[in-house]
Amino acid sequence: MDEKIKARIMDAGKIRRCLFRMATEIIERNRNLKNLVIVGIRTRGIYVGKRIAQIIKEMEGVEVPVGVLDITVYRDDIAAAETGRMAKKTKIDFPPAKKDVLLVDDVLFTGRTIRAAMEGLFKMGRPRTVQLLVLIDRGHRELPIRADYVGKVLPTSRREIVQVHLREVDDADEVLITELVKLSK
Repeated sequence: MDEKIKARIMDAGKIRRCLFRMATEIIERNRNLKNLVIVGIRTRGIYVGKRIAQIIKEMEGVEVPVGVLDITVYRDDIAAAETGRMAKKTKIDFPPAKKDVLLVDDVLFTGRTIRAAMEGLFKMGRPRTVQLLVLIDRGHRELPIRADYVGKVLPTSRREIVQVHLREVDDADEVLITELVKLSK
């Protein structure tokens, strides 16, 4: 099996504009930015979250702390024996209790990642509020989860794959739709 690029949805400029728009919405909805903390879901949610924090700092002069959440141990699609060796590391240097937590991920699909993230977050303390920001919402929800801030709604089929590439991880900023194809012999 190989992947075929079906469409280039976003480039660096479009991603940047989406992040600025969402940061503006966050500022408008959160009167007390000093109570706001960002928790990025490993891996690309971390970098989307850091970029949002930087934009808020540039716009409002407020430094929003950013933490990293590894949801591996909270996933419901991996056997418990597997999660231990797959788990990376959660690094949250602030107590989320009584904070306005902005949970950040790159793609919202079934909602299971967000469910796992909320379970992990609540094990650390009860936030005052939890808001969700995603760069891409591709639909196909299996759980009643919806994002508060969405960069782009991208209707897809289940066989399509949405790939978010960020320069911090992939050396490029882009969003692609790909599809698995069988290789001919």
